[in-house]
Amino acid sequence: MKHEASARVVLEMPRQAAWELLQDLSLSHHYVPGLTGTEITTEKQQGVGASRRVYQKSGRFIEETVSEWDPGYGFVIRLHRGEQRPPAPFQRAQFRYRLEDAGHQQTALTTSLNFDMRWGGLGDFLYHRLLQRPIRGNVRQIAKQMKIYYESCYQELTGSSEVV
Repeated sequence: MKHEASARVVLEMPRQAAWELLQDLSLSHHYVPGLTGTEITTEKQQGVGASRRVYQKSGRFIEETVSEWDPGYGFVIRLHRGEQRPPAPFQRAQFRYRLEDAGHQQTALTTSLNFDMRWGGLGDFLYHRLLQRPIRGNVRQIAKQMKIYYESCYQELTGSSEVV
């Protein structure tokens, strides 16, 4: 895809603990700004082909289907509405979550939105002039909120007060 916005944060937790949270596709509304709920829409709860519907404050929803699954390390979801393309301004869009060991019981989390814009040259112009900063900011915010949510869950699970 032509465009990418990504962000990286370091989680104060081992990669396997982060994976336990990441692989639960029902948790996205806890860390994605503007979401009010998440519903798994397939029998399959995880892995390639698993789908979820994420509900926005506006009452609308976006469907997300896992297209790649790398156990312990991450996955890619395709954003869409039914069998159609994702909502405007995107022609195609996918979101990648990636975990990597960062040493000292830490995990690097990278979130990436890869996409093509609708409307050809006009869409590219709109992206570069108006949408690039907010899209990148949103991807950055997701990574930051995941860090806060994951570390608080890990702290509750382990009873540790060392996570900040």
